[in-house]
Amino acid sequence: MLRRLAPVLPALLLVIGCAGPSKLAQKSEENLAAGENGRAWQLAIRALDKDPGNARAREAATAAGNALARDWENRITALATSDSLAAAEQVLDLTVFRARAVRYAAVTVSPEWAGTERALRNTAARTYYQHAVADLGSRRPKKAFLGFEDVQRFIPDYRDVAKLSDRAYQKGLMRIAFVPFAGGNPTLCRDVAASWRDDLAQRMVPPDVQFTRILGSAEVEQQMNVSQLGRMSRDDAVKLGLQAGADRVVWGSIGGVDSQTRLHLFTDIIARRITEKDENGNDVTRWVGVPIEVVSRVRTVLVNFDYEVIATRNGATLAHQHLQRANSARVVWTSYTPEGDLDGYALVTEAVRAAHPDRARDVESRWKEACGENTTLHQVLEARRTTRNDGHYDRDALPRFIAGATFVFLQDLPPAEDLAYATLVRGSGPLHDDLARLDGVDDVDLGLAVAKPDDH
Repeated sequence: MLRRLAPVLPALLLVIGCAGPSKLAQKSEENLAAGENGRAWQLAIRALDKDPGNARAREAATAAGNALARDWENRITALATSDSLAAAEQVLDLTVFRARAVRYAAVTVSPEWAGTERALRNTAARTYYQHAVADLGSRRPKKAFLGFEDVQRFIPDYRDVAKLSDRAYQKGLMRIAFVPFAGGNPTLCRDVAASWRDDLAQRMVPPDVQFTRILGSAEVEQQMNVSQLGRMSRDDAVKLGLQAGADRVVWGSIGGVDSQTRLHLFTDIIARRITEKDENGNDVTRWVGVPIEVVSRVRTVLVNFDYEVIATRNGATLAHQHLQRANSARVVWTSYTPEGDLDGYALVTEAVRAAHPDRARDVESRWKEACGENTTLHQVLEARRTTRNDGHYDRDALPRFIAGATFVFLQDLPPAEDLAYATLVRGSGPLHDDLARLDGVDDVDLGLAVAKPDDH
């Protein structure tokens, strides 16, 4: 039987989907009579979406919505005997359903429901309130704040929940200070730390995190002296964090920058398409060989880096990672100045490719080795034509390397320190994950010594 119906079902669903409001209202009535209240509601509201003024559909929606509400009340009442908190959550779900149903029908509750709902809301609010107060007293302000939020979901103005929630939130806030990292290049250490701070200040905001706040540069810099730049010890970092009013301080050290530079040279005859007039005035296209020399240099840097997230209260390490990051930059230069249409140039023509495939593969392989896997002849020639500078490196070009650009038309490579910065500036992801992990954990659960319990 099911096998015979299978080919018909898609067509049947299509018919229902395309049915008019009156037909949908009729189907809703039939489903309601069969006890399929949810299906009846969906059909009725679909009819009203198509024709908001359809009286029959409105009546069907009202009947189905009220039937659903009665079912919900019965399920909640039964659940309350074993799990009052779960029943209270269902109360909220029913309230949301009724609010969203207003555009379709006035879904009512039974006469005795108001008392049942009030009792369940009070029970849930009281339970969460007691737990949250206990958490606040046991020095778990973050957990307490979340508990007070649960209280307010059931009864927004329950007792003094607003005041206690604000107190818990203020106590739970974790203020994070960044200090310049230690290392042999003070400028690099300062710039990387500042970049990470600014990046995480933008990313670590509600709702992704609730208790983490990244302090600005002023709070820390006011406490620093010039001699500490690039020579920041761990103890100095903790001291500065405390003076800046931070609960956590991010401190790190950048190791030496290992750098290697390779030179590549591509020298060959490329093809240029030329169109000329013959003796009869007709266009004749031919390919001519053009000698070209392209120089590329590749610099690769390897940087070792360590960071710690430190509790300023007692100097405990809350997170620590050792990272090793590599980056490379390729610069390309040619003295050849292209003429005419750049699309008229080719490394090898199709005729050469067909007649001498080994020759074509050799040329293309040497080009990729010199200029990079994704750098085309057209790009090189276009850059040569449009470049107006002398080809020397300017730090204004660094953002292109930070963005991952593999082709910059220059003669000079970025210094190793600039490439190290481009490598590290994008590396705050692990720290973001560590801070996000710590965001919801109270100090006492991290094993940190904390002040005496709050007096409530």
